[in-house]
Amino acid sequence: MKQRKITLTESEIPTHWYNIMADMPNKPLPPLHPATQQPIGPEALAPLFPMELIKQEVSTDQWVEIPDEVRNLYSIWRPTPMFRAYELEKAIGTKSKIYYKYEGVSPAGSHKPNTAIPQAYYNAKEGVKKISTETGAGQWGSSLSFACNLFGIECEVFMVKVSYEGKPYRKVMMNTWGAKVHASPSQLTQAGRSILEKDPNSPGSLGIAISEAVEVAATNEDTKYALGSVLNHVLMHQTIIGLEAKKQLEKAGDYPDIIVAPFGGGSNFAGISFPFLQDNLLHGKKVRAIAVEPTSCPKLTRGVFRYDFGDTVGMTPLLPMYTLGHNFIPSPIHAGGLRYHGAGAIISQLLRDGLIEATSINQIECFEAGVLFSRTEGIIPAPEANHGIAEAIRQAKIADEEGVSKTILFNLCGHGNFDLASYEQFLAGNLVDFEVSQADIEKSIAELTTPTI
Repeated sequence: MKQRKITLTESEIPTHWYNIMADMPNKPLPPLHPATQQPIGPEALAPLFPMELIKQEVSTDQWVEIPDEVRNLYSIWRPTPMFRAYELEKAIGTKSKIYYKYEGVSPAGSHKPNTAIPQAYYNAKEGVKKISTETGAGQWGSSLSFACNLFGIECEVFMVKVSYEGKPYRKVMMNTWGAKVHASPSQLTQAGRSILEKDPNSPGSLGIAISEAVEVAATNEDTKYALGSVLNHVLMHQTIIGLEAKKQLEKAGDYPDIIVAPFGGGSNFAGISFPFLQDNLLHGKKVRAIAVEPTSCPKLTRGVFRYDFGDTVGMTPLLPMYTLGHNFIPSPIHAGGLRYHGAGAIISQLLRDGLIEATSINQIECFEAGVLFSRTEGIIPAPEANHGIAEAIRQAKIADEEGVSKTILFNLCGHGNFDLASYEQFLAGNLVDFEVSQADIEKSIAELTTPTI
C-alpha cells in the first residue's frame, strides 16, 4: 500500500520558531519613519504592537521559543498532514514526486492561525482589549477573529470591499467568532473617507484596508494592530509549517529539490521555505524556493526595489521592499490574499540576493490546476493555493522534459470551500484573466516620493 499521508504526533509540534534573520548573509535595511524618513527603533512601533512582538520583529536570535499556551492551542489542529500527490502525479504523467503540506485543516481553513494565535496571546499578556486588522480574501480576518475570541479580545476587521461583497461567508465566520467587519474603504476612518472622496466606487485594496486598521489602532489607546503577513515576526511564526514538513519528509525518506508556495505578502512562502533555506545557508543544500504571484499583482517579478509604505495613505513605517507602489490597485482576481502591492523586507532581501526565485501565473491557468488537483486529490483549494499547484505542475513538466526526476513540495495553504463562486465562474467559462500593463506599473511607481535604494 502506498503511503499517501505522512503524519506527526502532538508531541512533535515544534517547540521553537525559526528566525531566518540570524542566518541571512545580508540583513534587510532598517525601516524608516514615515514623516522624517530616518531609521526608526523599536519604540516607534509601540503604539501599534505589544512589546514582545516588537522584540521578535527586530530579533536576530536563530530560534524563538513557542509559549506552552500557544503550543497547546496549536494542537487543536497541528501538526498538519502532508500528502504525496500520487493521483496528481499520475494525471500529469510525471516521473517527479509531488508532496503537499495541507494547512486547510485549521479552524479558519488556512495557515493564518499559525500567527493569529501567538499575536492574540502576546496582546492578551499585555492587557490589550481590542485589536484592529485588515483582510483581503478573509482568511486572515477569520483567523484573527478566532484567535481573539479564545483570549477574550475584541476584534475589528476592515475587509477589502470586492472580497466583502464576493465572499460573504468569510464575513459570517468572523461575526460568528465575535468580530466586527467593515467593507473597506469605509466612512469610519479618515483614511477610508479620503479614498471614497477620490473614488466613490473604489473596490478597495489591502493597502487601503491597512490604512484604516492602523488609524483605528493609532487613535485609540486601548487598541493594538495586527498584520497577517509581510512583517518579520509574522513570517517567523509561520515557519512551524516548514519545520513540521522537514520532519515529515524525513519520515518519508525524502528531501525536496524544489519548494513552491503562493505569494501575497510572504507568510505562506516563508512558512514552508525558510526552514529549508536554512539548510542552503548553513549546510550547502541547493533547494530551489519559488514564490508564485498573480500576473495581475507582480511586485516580485515586475516591481521595483525601494522604500515604500505598507499602506495606501502612508501611515506605516517605510520598508525596503519590492513594490508596485502603495497607490497600486490590483485587478479584482479571486485570490484576494495575493492582491498586495508590496513584499516583506526579508523576502525582498532574499530575492535581491538571488537566494530565492519568483514567477507569476495568470488566473485561468491557476484555476485549471486547482480543478485538476481537486479531481485527483479530492481537496478543493483556495484560489491563492492554486498558484502553488500550477507552479508545481510546471516544474514537474520541466523536469520531465529534461529527463530528470525531482522532488517537489508545495504548501496547500487553505481550502476553497468559501470560494465556490469563483469555481462556478471558471467552470462556466466566465473567468477573466488580468495582466497589468507595463504602462500601469510605471505610472504607479512614478507616483512614489519615497526614498530609493
